[in-house]
Amino acid sequence: MAHLRSRRRLALAVPVALSLTASLGFLPAAAASAAPRAETSAQAADASALSYVVNTKLDRRTIQAVKKAVPAAGGTVVITYEKIGVIVVHSSNPDFARQIREVRGVQSAGATRTAPLTPAGTTDEGAAQVLSKEQAAKVARASASTPDSEPLEADQWDLRAIGADKAAKINPGSRKVTVAVIDTGVDDTHPDIAPNFSASQSANCDGGVPDTSEGAWRPYTADDYHGTHVAGEIAAARNGVGVAGVAPGVKVSSINVTDPSSGLFYPESVVCAFVFAADHGVEITNNSYYVDPWLYNCMDDPDQRAIVDAVNRAQLYAQKKGTLNVAAAGNSNHDLDSDAIADATSPNDTTPVERTIDPHECFDVPTQLPGVVTVSSTGVQNLKSYFSTYGKGVVDVAAPGGDRLYQIPDTPSKNGRILSTMPNGEYGFLQGTSMASPHAAGVAALLKSTHPKASPAQLQALLKAQATATACPESYDQDGNGTQDAVCKGGKYNNGFYGHGIVNALRAVK
Repeated sequence: MAHLRSRRRLALAVPVALSLTASLGFLPAAAASAAPRAETSAQAADASALSYVVNTKLDRRTIQAVKKAVPAAGGTVVITYEKIGVIVVHSSNPDFARQIREVRGVQSAGATRTAPLTPAGTTDEGAAQVLSKEQAAKVARASASTPDSEPLEADQWDLRAIGADKAAKINPGSRKVTVAVIDTGVDDTHPDIAPNFSASQSANCDGGVPDTSEGAWRPYTADDYHGTHVAGEIAAARNGVGVAGVAPGVKVSSINVTDPSSGLFYPESVVCAFVFAADHGVEITNNSYYVDPWLYNCMDDPDQRAIVDAVNRAQLYAQKKGTLNVAAAGNSNHDLDSDAIADATSPNDTTPVERTIDPHECFDVPTQLPGVVTVSSTGVQNLKSYFSTYGKGVVDVAAPGGDRLYQIPDTPSKNGRILSTMPNGEYGFLQGTSMASPHAAGVAALLKSTHPKASPAQLQALLKAQATATACPESYDQDGNGTQDAVCKGGKYNNGFYGHGIVNALRAVK
C-alpha cells in the first residue's frame, strides 16, 4: 500500500499482488519509560496546528465546562463525543495540552501526532504487482477441478486451513451480521465485495468527524488497497467470481481512517470509527493496524497516555453496544510478554527515536486494549509466521496470515501469502497479521450468525473454544542458523504463539 508506513507493518512491505485511566479500570497511573523521545507537539516551538484529544469525566456539565475552556487555551473544538467524554481539538498553541490538563474535570489530554495537521508529501514503499490474465487463467483451471469453488479458490490455501470452504456449505453467515473494516477504505464496486457491502454502515472518519456521503468510505487511490484486501478476506461473495471470503454470507462495511496526506491512522480517526461502528449496529470490527504515530504508547508520557485513554474509551463503548473488536498482533516478531522491547520506529510522522519499552506498560493500540481479540499469524504449515508478534497472555487466537519465506503451499501459484480482492476489480497476494485478523473476524461473524444473541465477551469465549489447540513447536529455527527465531511459552491450550489455538470456521457453524 503506497504511503502507508504503519499499516505496512501489519501487511508487510513490498506486497506481491496478483493483478487508559484508572477510572476506566484499565491501566495503572504510572508506567514504563517512554524516554528518550522526539520533541512532542506540546513542546514544539512553531505555531503549526496540531490535533489533540481531551478526555473528561463522564458528565454533561463537566464536558460543557471543558469545551468552554478550550478557546481560552488557544484551541478549537472539532467534535465532542459526549458518550465517552472525548473532545477532539485543534490548536496552534504549543502549550495547549499543559493548559487544558489543568482544567477541572480533564482526566487526560495530549497531542495525537508530532507532525502538523497538513504534513507534506507521502511515504510510498512500493506498489503492488497485479495478477496477470495468464496467472489468473492457470489458477482458474485448477479451481475448476473442485466442485462449487470460486475461480481463484485453488490459491486460497488459507480457507482450507481453517475449514472455511466446508463451513460455507453449512452456513455462509447471516445477512444480519456486519463486519466493519476500519482501514484504508474499501472499494465497494469490486464484484466480489459489492453483493455484501453495507453503505449505511460505512463512513470516512479521517480527522475524527464521520463523513457518510456517497463513496467517502472508498480508498483515495488504487494504491490504498489494504482495506479492500481485508474486506475480501472476510466476506468476498461466493458468486462465481474471483475469490471467496471466510464468511461469504455476512455483510461488510468500510470505515476509512486514513489521513490522505500521510497515509497514517491517527487516534481521533480511530475514536470516530469505533463510535460510528457501535452507533450503526456493527457486530464486529476488524482492526489491521496500529494507531499512529507511536508503535507503543507509554503511560508515563502525557500525550501517549491520552491516546490510549481516548481510543480505549471508544472501543469499550463499542463493546458495551454489542460490538466485538478484533485486531492484528503486529509484524515485528516482538514478544509482548517480555520485559523489554526495542522500538526505533516511533514517532512515525516525524523523526523516530530509539527507545526501550516495557510492553506490559507501553501498549500497542488497539490490539492490547482490554476486550480486544488479539490475533497472531500462521502459514500453510500452521506454524507462527516469521514476522508475527506474539506473547503469552496477549495473543488470544491465531489465524492464517501467510509466510512467503518458510511456508510455501502446494497451490497453482505456490505463493505463501493470502490471496484476496484489490481495488478496480483486481486480486492480489499480501501477508501479515493484517491478513490473520480478518480471518478471525470472519470466523467471529460465523459464530455471531450461529449464536445471534451472544455478547462480545461470549463471542470471544466461543472464538477461543472452537479454535484448534496448537502446541508450541519443539524448535522455531526457521532459517536454520542454529538460533531460535522466537521462544514460545505455554501449553497446548494457551501459549504465546497461538493463544487458545488457530481459528476454525467449520467448528464455528456446527
